[in-house]
Order: sequence, then structure tokens, then C-alpha cells
Amino acid sequence: MKDTHQVPGRRVTLRGRGAECAVLEGMVDAVRAGGSRALVVRGEAGVGKSALLEHLVDAASDLRVVRAVGAESEMELAFAAVHQLCAPMLDRLDGLPTPQREALRIVFGLSGGVAAPDRFLVGLAVSSLLSEVAEESQLVCVVDDAQWLDRASARTLGFVARRLWAGPVGMVFASREACEELRGLQALELGGLRDGDAHALLSSTTQLFLDKRVCDRIVAETRGNPLALLELPRGLTQAQLAGGVGLLGAHALSGRIEESFRQRLAKLPCESQRLLLVAAVEPVGDPLLAWGAAEQLGIGVSASVAAETEGLLAVGERVTFRHPLLRSAVYGAASVEDRRAAHLALAEVTDCELDSDRRAWHLAAAASGPDEEVATELERSAGRAQARGGWPLRPHFCSARSS
Repeated sequence: MKDTHQVPGRRVTLRGRGAECAVLEGMVDAVRAGGSRALVVRGEAGVGKSALLEHLVDAASDLRVVRAVGAESEMELAFAAVHQLCAPMLDRLDGLPTPQREALRIVFGLSGGVAAPDRFLVGLAVSSLLSEVAEESQLVCVVDDAQWLDRASARTLGFVARRLWAGPVGMVFASREACEELRGLQALELGGLRDGDAHALLSSTTQLFLDKRVCDRIVAETRGNPLALLELPRGLTQAQLAGGVGLLGAHALSGRIEESFRQRLAKLPCESQRLLLVAAVEPVGDPLLAWGAAEQLGIGVSASVAAETEGLLAVGERVTFRHPLLRSAVYGAASVEDRRAAHLALAEVTDCELDSDRRAWHLAAAASGPDEEVATELERSAGRAQARGGWPLRPHFCSARSS
């Protein structure tokens, strides 16, 4: 939710986040003026990290912005997040010194190498690539859900963020917890909203009149968490709202928010639920892959209407969920059979040459038991990861659940 006032020359700030928005806008101003900055936005699930990143992107609309999102399902794919971030800039590879250019070509699977590239050289190469792009236009790199970055990407991007020495480059990470790889970077810690802002946000979510003592109890139990204040009342009966007691029960806050999402999902048409599952299983948000897999499963284009109308999913240049916890809720609510079908459909539409590692992971998640062909694909994937200087793939047959 947003405040009703607007400071001249600035965009509308998020409710109760004026100081935090000012920090991010100041960072953009510094990059716009030719400086380099790095920042980590930290806080629990639902506290507003992603909303602040969107505010940052809006504030930097005149700069070049590149983005990556950590995905729990991709934590075992070496350099997956680095590739997300750098893929739009690969046309600038030729401007890098030869050793750095070759290191990145090997890391991104664009060429083979006799030996895995030195990780220090990979970090320098990414730094040089960002600087090369920033010479043409000030650059802001946005990385959401950093707690789910694959290990090779986390180390590389942390290395780069600590060494932003040339060109107007900003890097902002959002993470639920402190990450060893991002240690030493300036941190912006997010807590719950102050009581006044929390009460105003809660009042905006329900048309029922709530006694002040009831509102106080709800705000206290959610600890002013904005997403909880927006989502939990949707899943509560009038009697529960009137009581205002024990909203969270024995569940952690993130678990209660997920349960609220699951209740909303259950009201959607079956085909819309299946489409949401495909989107949850495809972590990059590539609409061509998502619709290709949906077609394999016989899901029509109209299936997105209900999900978009409910504000759960947005389909544009990327397929995006309202919140990462919604992705987890979708995956958790699906049957094992439906999950396997979604993974298999995505494996079938994933290019076996350009994205063989992700295809191998989907095949593994779709397997109902030991499979010699899948095991061979995973072994090849592990070999490729080591050849790129990453860590081998260690598939775990589930894995879009939130931590």
C-alpha cells in the first residue's frame, strides 16, 4: 500500500517505508551521478523486500536495470543466477580482456574449456562486464530472494558487489537472512510496520468494522508484517475476524500466509490451478516455456484469466507471482502426480542443447523412481558444472518449498 502524499520530484513512497524508500532513491541518485553502490535489503518473508525493489526499479526508470531472482529449485545449478543477470549483456563480451571473456564463455556454456576457469577470474569478468555496460548507461543490478542463490552465483555476485570500483553501477540484493557471501555490504534491515501504518493497512483489507482491541491483537500477532496484514484477513471468517485471537495458531507466520494463499487457490478453476503449478515449477519466469508446457498439458490460454484477475499471477515479458510464498503455496498444494506432470512437460519444451542442466533437473523431478537415462543426464550435468568451475548438481526430488 502507498501513502497518499508525494514529495515533489519523488515517486509515491510505500506506506510506512518513507525512510527505506529514501535510502534506495539516494542510491539511485548516487549511481545517476556516476558513483557505485551496493546494498542488501534484509527481512523476513512478507515484510516488503520485493515491494521496495519494485520501488527502486521505478525510481531508476531512466537507468538500465538488469534483474535476477534466486529460486530454491535452482540452488544446485551452478551460475544460474549469474546467467540470469548477465544474459541481457552478453553482446558486450567481446569488449572484455581475452582471459575474462573466455572464462565467462565457459561459465555460460558458450564454449568448452580444458580446465574450469579460476573463480577469481570469473568474478573479475563479471565486474568488467558490468563496467563495460555502465560506460554506455548507468546500471542498476537487482537480485531478489538472494537466500536462494546457487552457491557459485552467490560467491561471484558477492565478490563483484564488494569491488564496484569503476563506472556508475548499483547492486541491490534482497534476502530473508544474512548470507555469508554478502558479508561486509551495507545492509538495510526491515522490520514490521509501526502500529499506525499497520492498522491503516489492515483496515484497507476488510470492509468489516473491527474493534480496536481486535485490530491491536491482529497487528500484534502478525508483528506488523505487511503481506500478512494484506493476506490473512482474506482467509478468515467473519467470526474469526471478530474474535481476532489465535490467528496464527501453531503455524509460523510464513506458513500461515501460505495457508491463506492455498485457500484462495482452491477457489480457482482447475485449469487455472494447473497453469499456476507450471509457472511455479518454471523458476525463470519465461512465458514461452510456461505456455509451451501448458500446451503439452492441454491447458488453454484462458486459464490465466482467473489467476490474473485475482492478482495472483502476472503474465507479460515475465511470468511473475504476487509473492514468492505464493509460488511455494502452489507447489505445496499440488498432488505428486501433477507436480511430476508439470516437470515432465517443462523438460519436453526445454532446449536440450541450450539449457541441458535445467532439463536434467526437470526430468529428475518428474521421475517416479530410479531411471537409468535420467541418472545419466544428471551425471553429465554434474560434469558440466565442474567444467564451468561450479559445484555439481545434487538434485532433490521436490523443491519449490519455501524455507
